[in-house]
Amino acid sequence: MDTKKIITLEEDSSGIQFPTDIDPDEIVFVNIGPSHPAMHGTLRVLTALDGETIVAAVAEMGYLHRGFEKDCEIHPYQQCIPYTDRLNYLSAIMNNIGFAKAVEKMLGITIPERAKVIRVITAELNRIIDHLVCVGTNLVDIGALTNFWYSFNVREKVYDILEKLCGARLTSNYIRIGGLFRDTYPGFEEEVLHVCDEIIQAVGDIEKLTEKNRIFLDRTQNVAVISLEDAISYGWTGPTLRACGIDYDLRKVEPYYDYETYDFDVIVGTKGDNFDRIYVRLYEIRESIKIIKQALKRLEPGPIMTDDKRVALPPKIHTYGDIEGLMNHFKIIMHGIQPPLSEVYDCTESSNGELGFHIVSDGGKYPYRVKCRPPSFMNYAAFPELIEGGMIADAIATLGSINIIAGELDR
Repeated sequence: MDTKKIITLEEDSSGIQFPTDIDPDEIVFVNIGPSHPAMHGTLRVLTALDGETIVAAVAEMGYLHRGFEKDCEIHPYQQCIPYTDRLNYLSAIMNNIGFAKAVEKMLGITIPERAKVIRVITAELNRIIDHLVCVGTNLVDIGALTNFWYSFNVREKVYDILEKLCGARLTSNYIRIGGLFRDTYPGFEEEVLHVCDEIIQAVGDIEKLTEKNRIFLDRTQNVAVISLEDAISYGWTGPTLRACGIDYDLRKVEPYYDYETYDFDVIVGTKGDNFDRIYVRLYEIRESIKIIKQALKRLEPGPIMTDDKRVALPPKIHTYGDIEGLMNHFKIIMHGIQPPLSEVYDCTESSNGELGFHIVSDGGKYPYRVKCRPPSFMNYAAFPELIEGGMIADAIATLGSINIIAGELDR
């Protein structure tokens, strides 16, 4: 029946709506999360249960609110980079790139070619490890533990490379406005190629364990289906939108860093269910490896930082050896990067979709206003609709399939 009424409990005015053919006396209200691994420790969903079937749900967020946007407004532009690490902390460098790229757009700065290629390589490595976490933990949520080890073993090897590259594993702080913190180390290219081969092997192993597994197929196919129209209306982007059947990828439709010159395919699903969301990510890993291998061939010697004195610290020999270098160093350290009076919105294709930053500059050393557009926020908004009518166990599997990262959800 289409008619709905609101059932309000005296002890919890939830405002939950459910069909009138449900006997209110049979309904049990249950909180799923936040203090539970299934809800990532930071999400709460108030559910109305008829047995184990969720007849209605209300999602709540805000348990990990860190004030990212306001923190950025009281710190110099470059000091905002470590805060971006902690948005989607599973693919931190992609957040670094998104923010730095927006500031560079405000300043009209073009980064050196080598820096551009390294950004592509590190971004795709981060996309891979993010997808590996999503798929590996999502499969654990439905009882497929072995896949977790295939995904996490190679993920750790990628972290070994990132640790050598920038000195940190999870939160990297690698990108600088105008370029990179430092260049690659000797043997970087060989290690990346080697780990790419291992990732391909791991993805193949996961496919062998799942693609014909009856339990996996029953738990994911035709579960938590969302139409393309609804996905668009919620503002979905990235793998969750592509799983609905549309080939929308910012690397193709609004290319940056020469992505339009790389040979890779946009992976799309057909039904927009949990199965498609898992397998779109799994296949995207292979496409990212194709991009990485092409980028490694383009990695020519050259600078990794712009020479624009508005953002680039001078070499130490000039800082200590001549007055111009000393003054340039002093200006950047004391007065910071100062974009002109302007505002900009810029976005990148992060692992979960469109990651955008709207930055307003008043000409000072601090951003006047920063607004982040995180893909997890849009994904989570649709979660109650996705799980209504399904089982509790399906709700947990569905949450994993839309890959909510609380750090960017709550900002």
